[in-house]
Amino acid sequence: MVNFKLTISDIKGKSLSKELKDSDANPLLGLQLGNETDASIVGLTGKLKLTGGSDKSGVPMRNDVHGAARKKVLLSRGVGLQDAESGQRKRKLMRGNTISEEIYQVNCKFDGELPVEAPVEEATEEKTEDKKE
Repeated sequence: MVNFKLTISDIKGKSLSKELKDSDANPLLGLQLGNETDASIVGLTGKLKLTGGSDKSGVPMRNDVHGAARKKVLLSRGVGLQDAESGQRKRKLMRGNTISEEIYQVNCKFDGELPVEAPVEEATEEKTEDKKE
């Protein structure tokens, strides 16, 4: 069973999350970061470009690490390295650039504008205050 949480952002900066399960998520298996796929898997018309993601334990995917395995990579800047000083390098655990069953979140860029959904108004219940005796 494959489950992906897809975070889709558009050219205006809006984003939305969709969850893909089982047969809906199968078209993403084996794709690499930077590849484009059809947006019909999430109910949109256009293309989705894969930009990143992370696995179930939060290890980020990196474009220059090949395959789907976790690897310890020596980094000087870029994805997965925060607050690096000039000349500083760190060895960090990274996930490869291929989407596999271990991936939990996939980040995508949509080539158009996302449709605007009207906010759902929830029925507000009036709270009754307790009477003080």
